[in-house]
Amino acid sequence: MNKILIAVDDTKSAKEIFGKCSEMCKCMSPSEVNLVYVEMFEGRSLMDDMLGDAELSTLRNVLEGSEYKNTLDVKAHKILDYYKAAMEGNGCSAKIKKTVRSGHPADEIIKVAQESKADMIIIGSRGKNVSKMFMGSVSREVANNAEIPVLIMR
Repeated sequence: MNKILIAVDDTKSAKEIFGKCSEMCKCMSPSEVNLVYVEMFEGRSLMDDMLGDAELSTLRNVLEGSEYKNTLDVKAHKILDYYKAAMEGNGCSAKIKKTVRSGHPADEIIKVAQESKADMIIIGSRGKNVSKMFMGSVSREVANNAEIPVLIMR
């Protein structure tokens, strides 16, 4: 595996599994690791059902340059900086890229993987509001739709 994409967020479970991800990356010795964070608007899960792509695109355009969007961007870069420092501190010698996207997380993760020609996607097994018995909807969607191997970490 030459290029690995790791989807990250600010959840406790993501931070818990990230140590395993960085250890695995040391063993695999990829040339590039792309840390991907997808910004989500508050209430995004409701918007998924109510708004189509055109409406969401309009909403993104309206928010561009706003204080709200700037706050989201600062948060995203802070999270990515945290994970990048953790990888470097764990001895990862790969080139580490940071990517921020906004939109539907599964779609954006898959798009970044395709654009960057990633060989593998690593993602956590569940998000904030999912029971421990079930795989998260984003990880399930990525696993079902990606054209490359997906490793779901617990």
